[in-house]
Amino acid sequence: MTEIPKNHPRYESLMAREQIIAGVEKGMTSRQGLIAQGRGEAFDYLIGEKTIDSADYAEAVAVCLLLLAESPVISVNGNAAALSPADLVMLSQLTGAKLEVNLFHRTEERIQKIIDELKENGADVVLGENAEPLLPLDHERAKVERVGIYDADVIFVPLEDGDRCKVLADMKKLVIAVDLNPLSRTAQTAHVSIIDNLKRALPNMIDMIPDFKNMEEEDLWEIVQAYDNNVVLMDAIETMKENLTAKQNEVLGINPDENDNSGKKEKKMLQEANERRFGKMQRDPEIAKKVMMRGGDLMME
Repeated sequence: MTEIPKNHPRYESLMAREQIIAGVEKGMTSRQGLIAQGRGEAFDYLIGEKTIDSADYAEAVAVCLLLLAESPVISVNGNAAALSPADLVMLSQLTGAKLEVNLFHRTEERIQKIIDELKENGADVVLGENAEPLLPLDHERAKVERVGIYDADVIFVPLEDGDRCKVLADMKKLVIAVDLNPLSRTAQTAHVSIIDNLKRALPNMIDMIPDFKNMEEEDLWEIVQAYDNNVVLMDAIETMKENLTAKQNEVLGINPDENDNSGKKEKKMLQEANERRFGKMQRDPEIAKKVMMRGGDLMME
């Protein structure tokens, strides 16, 4: 692995690249995974390389769903195993969710290497070896274990997984996805779309679990039922637009705070957009307060 100085402005991003490369070298991650990592990195740059409020909110709802589920499963692919094996195992242990390896570029050797990686990071049982073609798909992602993904009621899918995500949703399973691209099939199809970097999302979710475990199931269901995934997707897209506009203004030397007509118009349009995109999250102040305890400022703005 290339040694990268911690004071490098792109340290976190470059380290993630190195982890994916190491995953390829170990035989866990496909070479195509390098492309997927680059695509996600581009969207992370657009979103500001931070967990925005709507992503924090989606992560809170995801934790609630995993705790409420009767048969939750965390689906693991090569990129996820290379980037965050210890956090995936910790999330599994704290929520009671099973771990199952599921790959598009599937080989039994890759399946075993990912299972070994997860076990080296503390996992006890990892499913995936005994998968059968149980899903209506024409590729290797159709192969799942009956006692795992096939029987699950809630499935957490770190990183993109578009066509299988739709199939699982059509099977009436609740799907939680982590995808930095709010325009992807995965993000558009999942019931809870976490528009965040996996390496930020997992630690944040793990940190939330003790608080939500102390809540009554009725309160957890209130949080889940108040959730609107379209609002979260819209906020991520709006955030990217705002960041691009700010950069454009910087390049052109435009100060939108100046008291000119264009600046006033832009600020007014932004204010109206914020009111539209946050309005649905204010419908139940009591629920908003509960999520705000986890930093859900978005719901109370």
